[in-house]
Amino acid sequence: MSSPNAESTAFRSALEVIRAVEPRIADAIGAELADQRESLKLIASENYASPATLLAMGNWFSDKYAEGTVGRRFYAGCQNVDTVEALAAEHAKELFGAAHAYVQPHSGIDANLVAFWAILADRVESPALRRAQVRQVNDLTEQDWFALRRELGDQRMLGMSLDSGGHLTHGFRPNISGKMFDQRSYGTDPATGLIDYDRVAEAAREFRPLILVAGYSAYPRKVNFRIMREIADSVGATFMVDMAHFAGLVAGKVFTGDFDPVPHAHIVTTTTHKSLRGPRGGMVLCGPELADQVDRGCPMVLGGPLPHVMAAKAVALAEARRPDFADYARRIVDNAQALAEGLLRRGAKLVTGGTDNHLVLIDVSGYGLTGRQAEQALLDSGIVTNRNAVPQDPNGAWYTSGIRVGTPALTTRGLGTAEMDATAELIHTVLSQTTPGSNADGTPSKAKYVLDPALADKVARQATDLLATHPLYPSVTLA
Repeated sequence: MSSPNAESTAFRSALEVIRAVEPRIADAIGAELADQRESLKLIASENYASPATLLAMGNWFSDKYAEGTVGRRFYAGCQNVDTVEALAAEHAKELFGAAHAYVQPHSGIDANLVAFWAILADRVESPALRRAQVRQVNDLTEQDWFALRRELGDQRMLGMSLDSGGHLTHGFRPNISGKMFDQRSYGTDPATGLIDYDRVAEAAREFRPLILVAGYSAYPRKVNFRIMREIADSVGATFMVDMAHFAGLVAGKVFTGDFDPVPHAHIVTTTTHKSLRGPRGGMVLCGPELADQVDRGCPMVLGGPLPHVMAAKAVALAEARRPDFADYARRIVDNAQALAEGLLRRGAKLVTGGTDNHLVLIDVSGYGLTGRQAEQALLDSGIVTNRNAVPQDPNGAWYTSGIRVGTPALTTRGLGTAEMDATAELIHTVLSQTTPGSNADGTPSKAKYVLDPALADKVARQATDLLATHPLYPSVTLA
């Protein structure tokens, strides 16, 4: 284990070097640490990476081009990159019980694009490909590709709708996934907010998708991946799971059996931050049947790998293999459930009535607010959240009717269930004391709001007091 002095020295020295070139950047870095230390961070997709993970990104690997894969690079001198990538993949396979891991994707959307194209390349067999005398989709000329699309018709994807908790990369029209595929969404039961697997099966039989996608960014419950795989198999679809949000709960063995996607999916994608607590980046897990296609992610979809980020991924994945990470993952869920219970006791309306995972979705229409009004009022009060659509949201994806809150970051800081109840009180206090504002012409506004600044300041001080006994990066002092 490193010493607190070593970590402080490392970050102080780094800022000193940066300050000599561009002091405003050094100031911004220091200010960001101060802001994060003082804010009650409840964004479900954010966390705090360890000092070791952060430091692994600031090194000479940033200077290296390394297109290709381990042992098969298009640039010379990649032996050290090979070591880093192989270690990251080894840790990922051991952690998740996967046959193959591809750790090059720069983000979650990149990981999903790699998966989509790998599935297409694996599944497509046609006269257009044979006439072109090529074996991989990425080798097709534009003319060959359009000929292929005409022969095969639009490729079909069935994924969870955005307002039900799905992600924009699961076929949302403005996203590239919605342009690549003829897409249809499955939603949730209007009465319960839960996935109705019978309705998913019915939609799959009717639509006959090439890819059935499971996973979410704002669904506060577990998903039964065994049932979803059975649905995919019944229509001959490839079953893909995007576990970006809950990968840490899989790694920590909180989600097992039917709720662990890795044994059930043909291909799994994830980010490496969020509940996994690593650097910002992506990853793809799959079986041997898709491994060759996945490994062609660069140059098929990706540019050159980021070796310095792969180094940080290897560090974070090694940390996640330690026994204490399983305890951390359990506490994430315990805290989310305590936060949900605290909100419910105070009269808040929650989508699905609670949570099984790391996030809680508050329907703020019960407070007479839009998500945008609630998000900003909470931010004014030192509570960082993000607005989010709720099922059948009348306010759409911009203003929304919901606030999504999550517990991975606060759990990293060491807060427990008692502090989650106090957090619920602060959230309820702000939302119950905020009222909608009006536009200049007197019409109701979906963005403007009224909140007593004195109350906002009081809540912000209470939030700071709540965090005081759980300092962020206590081993790091910059002064």
